[in-house]
Amino acid sequence: MKVVVAHNRYRTAAPSGENRIVDIEIEQLAGAGVEVLPFLRSSDDIPALPATGKLLLPISPLWNPGAQRDLAQLLRDHRPDVLHLHNPYPLLSPWLVRTAHRYGVPVVHTVHNYRQVCASGIYFRDGQVCQDCRGTRLGLPAVRHKCYRGSAAQSALMAATLTLHRPTWRSVDRYLALTDAIAEHLRGYGIPAERIVVKPNSIPDPGPPAPPGDGFLFAAGRLSPEKGLSLVLDGWQRHPDGALGTLRIAGDGEQRGLAEAAAAARADIDYLGVLDPAGVRSALAASAAVIVAPRWHDVLPTVVIEALAAGRPILGTDLGGVPYLVGDAGWIAPAEPAALAAALPTARTEAAVRAEAARARYESTFHPDVVTGQLLEVYENLRASRRSVA
Repeated sequence: MKVVVAHNRYRTAAPSGENRIVDIEIEQLAGAGVEVLPFLRSSDDIPALPATGKLLLPISPLWNPGAQRDLAQLLRDHRPDVLHLHNPYPLLSPWLVRTAHRYGVPVVHTVHNYRQVCASGIYFRDGQVCQDCRGTRLGLPAVRHKCYRGSAAQSALMAATLTLHRPTWRSVDRYLALTDAIAEHLRGYGIPAERIVVKPNSIPDPGPPAPPGDGFLFAAGRLSPEKGLSLVLDGWQRHPDGALGTLRIAGDGEQRGLAEAAAAARADIDYLGVLDPAGVRSALAASAAVIVAPRWHDVLPTVVIEALAAGRPILGTDLGGVPYLVGDAGWIAPAEPAALAAALPTARTEAAVRAEAARARYESTFHPDVVTGQLLEVYENLRASRRSVA
């Protein structure tokens, strides 16, 4: 089987779990015997674009002629069975779906965010959940609030892209919803249920879990407001210093100063900075549980899978895909400081008891053997349907 994996990589300066997941999925597919044809672009390359590329950049989300020419050549040369699309913005464009269909190639799309409807993709604005563009025809609230890169002009272009590509998105052959919450989002967008498959991400098995440590890990690659660091610190600071063990904070971004100030003010808070995968595993081993506290409808934070694989239960907020991900391997609380503060002592007391359930949830739902099998079944069904039509 030949599969084109298409993805516009996010900037290195803005750490993205999505980039890592795409890399892992390519490795897993290759390991399963699939011939993977990567069709990748990177936002890091934008500054080095030639003058004509920079001139066309504003319309690239809508249509990028260079990307379409390159994809058409790849499809002619290799005649793949499926095109699997992840992030198309800004250098690929959803037009890839139309190009693939022109060559008779079915398209699978993994939905990592809410970009079919929301210009920013995260349903979050000015410190709170925002769904003002949901159900609108033109996405004018996004323009008014400058939701895309803080620019009214760029927000207008993205809103126009979402409007004009509505038929494109509705022509995708199979959607992969990372959680049941994303499946609901897609049904609300008008995608028939039979074209949606709930298939989460996966990470390689790190091996048998280490014995539980003490305290908690809050790890967000990007310390931005929607990730919930301020919520976690507010809940944590309602307890005496040392009462809950150590709170370890990992990541970088605009709220780094908040993490550093909290660590300077309390002995039971440790700011670890940016961690590579080995550093995350070490921090998980030192902790008894993990806090995942998004203030937006987060889709699938990779740290949840990492925690479950390490046998660490999750204390999560009740938004987005988090309740689905946690299942019986942790605790769910409303995304407010008092509720999180009330849940923290219970999580610390019960963490060791829930460790086995955490690892079991990883093995049953997020292990590569399970998830790659689901993905191959999706591909094979589309290939079979294509043959029956031909």
